[in-house]
Amino acid sequence: MSTLNARYGQPPKYYTLNGSKYYIGSEVGNYLKLHRDALYKQYPLLPRLIATDADKKQMEEHGVPKAFLRTKIILLNYNDVQDILKGLDKKFRSVPLAVEYNASDCAPPTRSMIPQIHNQMSAGTHHLESIPCSTPSAVGRGKPCNREMVYHHEWHFDNSQLLENAAHDEELVPIRLDMDIDGVRVRDTFCYNRNEQLITPQMFAQIMCEDLELPIGSFLQPITQQIQQQLNAHQEIVPIDEPDLRAVLKLHIHVGNESLTDQFEWDMSNKEVTPEQFATSLCKDLSVGGEFQAAIAYSIRGQLAWNQRTCAYSENPLPKVEYPIRNALDLELWTPQLETLSDAEVEKKMRDQDRNTRRMRRLVNSNPYQL
Repeated sequence: MSTLNARYGQPPKYYTLNGSKYYIGSEVGNYLKLHRDALYKQYPLLPRLIATDADKKQMEEHGVPKAFLRTKIILLNYNDVQDILKGLDKKFRSVPLAVEYNASDCAPPTRSMIPQIHNQMSAGTHHLESIPCSTPSAVGRGKPCNREMVYHHEWHFDNSQLLENAAHDEELVPIRLDMDIDGVRVRDTFCYNRNEQLITPQMFAQIMCEDLELPIGSFLQPITQQIQQQLNAHQEIVPIDEPDLRAVLKLHIHVGNESLTDQFEWDMSNKEVTPEQFATSLCKDLSVGGEFQAAIAYSIRGQLAWNQRTCAYSENPLPKVEYPIRNALDLELWTPQLETLSDAEVEKKMRDQDRNTRRMRRLVNSNPYQL
């Protein structure tokens, strides 16, 4: 994936209002990839004005859509924006901030930057972790969530940009977030398209902070950096073309009080069935909801990535399949098990799996290619 530029799309248009030149703040932010008020957090000393009704009437004469004029519009002085575009932006900063993160310049999080991140995992061992229930969004807790559009479809997109983004192949990377900052625990698993050109990890993190009602100042940077760090690590994986090179995949997924365990073999060279298709079929067979579907797809992709990274060092590949029917004694191990547990049973199950995870992680760290 090519490194994203520091700016996006065409330069914003300025408007002459009452003899002075102004830019619309949201257009400047989108051009600089500082979306959703990130422009004003990046430049807290930047002067700004609220457009009056008289200003909006003049903007309507310049062709600004009426639907856009019904919202609150922030105006920025022409000369101030020009200074920012020329790199003369120090006078608008109070402290240096890093809002945009690219694959080429994103540094891994440090203890001073991200305090108290919970459950630091060795690179590539995410598949050893059981998948707990994700932190519920505000909507999931019964609260309405009003979200502003990251892009305004009438102003910032054209068909060529959308078609160019759609032309890139989809390359889904399993992402896991598990952090504890200022006493707030956040856990989530999902798959992120590494070839996405329009939505950046920083924008995704800001939307996530809104959905989960997290303080942006504490969580925006850690979430962005964890996503980018895992995207960078995924670049080392080389696809496998050797036929019938199978891996044993295991599912340990918790959603609410339901626990799903399963075990199956997966041909790593298979391109006909995706993890998402498998997850959809399995959830349909078990009559479980969409949260299981996302967690299953994440778990499969994470384990496949680890197996693809280490298969070249494996000395014990699975034997060829000569008889497709499994032994009756092993049938229970290779059958999905869906349990409804009490709160105490869920807590005990998670403790047992965490204990087993630490044991497996020690084995991987001591001899990663013999697991």
